[in-house]
Amino acid sequence: MLMPKPNADVLAKRDALVAGLRRIVANPEGVIDDKDDLRAFECDGLSAYRQLPMIAVLPSTVQEISDILKYCQAEGVNVVPRGAGTSLSGGALPLADGVLLGLGKFNKILEIDYDNRCVVAQPGVTNLAITDAVKGDGFYYAPDPSSQIACSIGGNVAENSGGVHCLKYGLTTHNLLGIEMVTMDGEIIRLGGKHLDAEGYDLLGVMTGSEGLLGVITEVTVRILRSPEHISAQLIGFPSSEQAGDCVGKIIGAGIIPAGMEMMDRYAIHAAEEFCHAGYPLDVEALLIIELDGPEVEIAHYQTQIDAIAKDCGATVSRISETEEERMTFWAGRKAAFPAVGRISPDYMCMDGTIPRSQLPKVLKRMNELSKQYGLRVANVFHAGDGNLHPLILFDANNPGELEKCEAFGADILKLCVEVGGVLTGEHGVGIEKRDLMGEMFSEEDLKQQQRLKCAFDPDGRLNPGKVFPVLHRCAELGKMHVHNGELPFPDIPRF
Repeated sequence: MLMPKPNADVLAKRDALVAGLRRIVANPEGVIDDKDDLRAFECDGLSAYRQLPMIAVLPSTVQEISDILKYCQAEGVNVVPRGAGTSLSGGALPLADGVLLGLGKFNKILEIDYDNRCVVAQPGVTNLAITDAVKGDGFYYAPDPSSQIACSIGGNVAENSGGVHCLKYGLTTHNLLGIEMVTMDGEIIRLGGKHLDAEGYDLLGVMTGSEGLLGVITEVTVRILRSPEHISAQLIGFPSSEQAGDCVGKIIGAGIIPAGMEMMDRYAIHAAEEFCHAGYPLDVEALLIIELDGPEVEIAHYQTQIDAIAKDCGATVSRISETEEERMTFWAGRKAAFPAVGRISPDYMCMDGTIPRSQLPKVLKRMNELSKQYGLRVANVFHAGDGNLHPLILFDANNPGELEKCEAFGADILKLCVEVGGVLTGEHGVGIEKRDLMGEMFSEEDLKQQQRLKCAFDPDGRLNPGKVFPVLHRCAELGKMHVHNGELPFPDIPRF
């Protein structure tokens, strides 16, 4: 994955930049320039790609962030915002000639407002910390990525993260009410708030999933929900992944919308069971975990329907949680699937594509064929209800050529997702991982139009360059009028 070539002029003034940043950041330990100390920031969750930043800065106030961005803009220095570093698409990969702006010190919940059913938090607060702060009063925050114990709410906004319960309760964008952000020129602005809908253009929607390309998020307001009256989980095992995929579509087609519906294949089942002893059946090829919430009588009714659908699809195992402890045990294996798979392979790469549910059987079958073609195992664990796939391609980076083979395998999976009517990403973002595949989904004009939006926020392209766009055009190349010596070209042409 090639990144922008470092600017020699910027590298030459590194010492002066360090001194300038230290004048801005009050904490003397808030500017990091030692090579060994910078190792902590050399990659995010996509650890196959590493790059030391030129400088790392850890501000403590919004004003410091504003001043840092102003300073970098004036000095012509690129900036990479970083939250908890759990991104799986390389979104926080540093630049050799850039400043890495870490938001780890912004870790406080600022307000809990039950009247308006929302929480105001700094971007470094972890996803799970929001639920922990309100669960004692019978509330929770619905989006729950598998990394929720570590990932930050600001990063969730930047990647539009989902999770197990996004099937029924939506992604981050559906639970986000407002943000405070700082633009590259240091302007501090607010979008949205505690109210349901913001007026005017949907700039909050533009910022959600913008992957650090448009601004730095410094405060987040999210919606919290009342905890459900009753919750129950069900394990259903199948002789094949294709049968499990077929069952998913038929459940949704019957008008049943579970709180969550996850799928794991044999590799993932065995790895998770060995890791946390969740009680998963080991004689099945695929396992669905289906959670229903609401009134107890409604849940019982839907579970009877689901049992009948699953049986028609060839299910051989069906078990319903009888206690809250058992329900949490069912989920423990799913939530720990990623680290569990790490025990059966020296390395793995987690993909993220989304497809129509009706295409699940076809795509899972084709993925198995690709696995044999490339000679690499793949463990599937994903959000089946909304078709958000997370194939884990297992490889050993110590074996020459295996990383490249893994990349090619992953690219074929993502191309397949687009081919069947899906998209390149569901919640992990584009970053660098899918950057060079954007042309599979978008035309050149589509990509230029997206870049015009970036130009409106960041005309010099200083924020997180090298991510998302396979070929980054200068803003002047995207239809901007060039004025030379105060004179417009072709002044006789009418302009509107």
